[in-house]
Amino acid sequence: MKPFEQARKHPITFTGPAPDFFEGALLGNGGLGVVVTTRPDAVMIHFGHNNVWDIRIAEDHADEIGTFQDVYNRLKDIPDHLSSLTEDSWYREYCEMTGENYRKSYPRPMPCGSLLLQFDRRETEVLGHTLDISNGRCRIDFLVGGNPAQLELFVEQEHDRLWLRTADTATGREIPLFHALTLIPDPETPKEFPKAASFVDGDACTVAFTQHLPYVEKPGADYGGHVKDKAFRLAVRTSGGFAASSKDQPLSLKLDTKNGFSACVELWEGLNSEIAAVSDKLPPGQDAWNDAESGTEESWRDYWSRSAVALEDELLERTWYWNLYFFNCSVKEGVTCPGLFANWSFSSIGSAWHGDYHMNYNTQQPFWLAFSSNHLDKHLPYVDMVDHVLPVSRKWAQEYYGLRGAYYPHSAYPVDMTMMPYPVPHWGWEICETPWTVQSLWWHYLYSMDETFLRERAFVPIKEAALFMVDYMKRPEARGGRWGDDNYHIFPTVVPELYELSPGFAKNSDCLVDLTLTKFLFHAFVRACGVLGEEEAETALLHDVKDILANFPDYPTAESSRGTVFVSVTGEDAEVVYNVPNPITTVFPGEEHGLHSDPEAYQIAVNSFLNHRNEGGNELVFYNFAGARLGILDLERFKRQIHYCLLPNGTCTDRVLMTGGRYAATTNFDFMSGMGIWFENFALPAVINECLLQSYNGELRLFPNWPKDKRAEFHTLRAVGGFLVSASVEAGEVQAVEIISEAGSTLTFHIPWPEGAFCTGSFGEKRMSGEIGELPTTAGETIRIVKHSQSDSRGA
Repeated sequence: MKPFEQARKHPITFTGPAPDFFEGALLGNGGLGVVVTTRPDAVMIHFGHNNVWDIRIAEDHADEIGTFQDVYNRLKDIPDHLSSLTEDSWYREYCEMTGENYRKSYPRPMPCGSLLLQFDRRETEVLGHTLDISNGRCRIDFLVGGNPAQLELFVEQEHDRLWLRTADTATGREIPLFHALTLIPDPETPKEFPKAASFVDGDACTVAFTQHLPYVEKPGADYGGHVKDKAFRLAVRTSGGFAASSKDQPLSLKLDTKNGFSACVELWEGLNSEIAAVSDKLPPGQDAWNDAESGTEESWRDYWSRSAVALEDELLERTWYWNLYFFNCSVKEGVTCPGLFANWSFSSIGSAWHGDYHMNYNTQQPFWLAFSSNHLDKHLPYVDMVDHVLPVSRKWAQEYYGLRGAYYPHSAYPVDMTMMPYPVPHWGWEICETPWTVQSLWWHYLYSMDETFLRERAFVPIKEAALFMVDYMKRPEARGGRWGDDNYHIFPTVVPELYELSPGFAKNSDCLVDLTLTKFLFHAFVRACGVLGEEEAETALLHDVKDILANFPDYPTAESSRGTVFVSVTGEDAEVVYNVPNPITTVFPGEEHGLHSDPEAYQIAVNSFLNHRNEGGNELVFYNFAGARLGILDLERFKRQIHYCLLPNGTCTDRVLMTGGRYAATTNFDFMSGMGIWFENFALPAVINECLLQSYNGELRLFPNWPKDKRAEFHTLRAVGGFLVSASVEAGEVQAVEIISEAGSTLTFHIPWPEGAFCTGSFGEKRMSGEIGELPTTAGETIRIVKHSQSDSRGA
């Protein structure tokens, strides 16, 4: 299999002008994000960047929030006969006060402006565009005077630059196409910001502007600056033009209409003091274009070489490649972790919910892709984000809860924070977010077996989460006579996206997602201490963790028409309509139930999956991932849901599926589509990976959710234990398997042939039979596994 060529088979195309933001081609390098739209009279290109935010933050009422115990004591005295806690005037006013900061429009991703390239539509017509995802090159096709022409664009991978040039399609010769070029600062730039500083040099064919991003919340007309102020500069240099600034268009150039057109657009971002010293000099000429072009292609080839699939199912293969393309465009080591809508923004697009970090699945979900797809480096921005929120999480645990460790936030921003951005109890008390935030740090270790990463990046955040959960579950309110057992309980808490806090805390204890993720956290902490030799240093905490695990609440269940099912909280109706797929969280992300489970637990998990009703928006990846883990995902239905959510640019949006939950009969089922490019849904390939290979419990399963009549092949998918696995299936039978052992772990795998397996590696030759095989490996070796043939004497 040739991964680069496989990716090239799946271009994203659009016929005719694509004037809408969500029709345009998406380009990027993990920092810079570019949306290329076309109008009947112009090309309009929008710029964004993961590092560029309106960094102002409101942190009012810090002294009025009080402590968790203060609020808890008030809430437990509110009569439990009320239909909602907000019927109580004190709580209603408290929620208004604690939610005031979040109701401000900032912080938010700051759009970085747009480039307008105008042409004469009497002579020029847009035919459409094609995005080659193998190398990130976009081609816009035109007719100019009846002759085919094109504009080529690509984003350089090592620098925040967009390169453009026009050419005659037949000859490749540069031709004139545009008559005017204009840079446009974003129309939603806050009016209180210092006005963008413009620069136009007709002789140098350069236009630029610098936008100051104040650190203080209310800069005012006479704002003098702050040492932490940030800024960005957007500049474009063309091959030929002359100044044409006017009062209406201060950042314009008239272009040479006799010769060809090429241009380079560059974005600089950082502290205002640094950006002020940036030169607008951009790389000149054909040599610079060639260097950028070759470097970019090499970078994309390296990216695609990490893993690949070849599937008989064209839609699933295309979905896999498209979303891995978008993932590479939107996240990169050393750049700020993307929020809800990644690095593509314009006007108010990308600003819903501040475009922030939501820690009850949204922020975590896209990084599920990084592990099995063998792109561990793409997870590091998330790890950096955890480091960023750790200080405020520790402070909140200590000052608000009076407990040790760290309470990770419901919402957070990539800006300086001294308090929780969203301390409103009805969502801010979601306990699951603390273990959920650190979960993928343990996965990073499991999939890499990198002890240095575990010690230096993962152990402290995991320990801090474990400390908090131990203290929270050992509070007097969480154990004792009122519970009628000896268990430690998670109380109070909130079911994600469902009940808020309820009178009498009727639905606010031992939520399924809290329990399964806390159990995951505790087991991870115990194992991490063993790997790192920290058992003696952590004796007390390990004792508490094991005590709680020995006295752990049962999972809530209910009876449904399909039998016993998990529900999100005790006493819940099995027919409730969810927003987040809570009942399947023991399958994923809890990783407690799956194909490895005993028959009874497996059947309850299957019933829960089949019985689940979801109103849509938060389940496209999440719910279907669990179905694949159980080996029961209906791929045809999954494909139809992908179609339902698919936008013209190739991304999948969040769309409503049903009413009966929070949504009214008249709800616009498409209301989330215009909010931005949903970063979370780029994890779709992870669902496909789970159909091809599973390793979550340390045992490799090949093609556990793949149709027997469909051919499939995958190359170097990453598995728990630090293994890179390649395999294929044809006519219902697994073909040869090749496994690279990076760490020298013991290899455990389900033997896919009744005849047994013949294995070769550093251990020599081995025949294995039965259901499961186990092999020793050495770091760096390749193990080959084929079906054993009775006529083959090797290893017999």
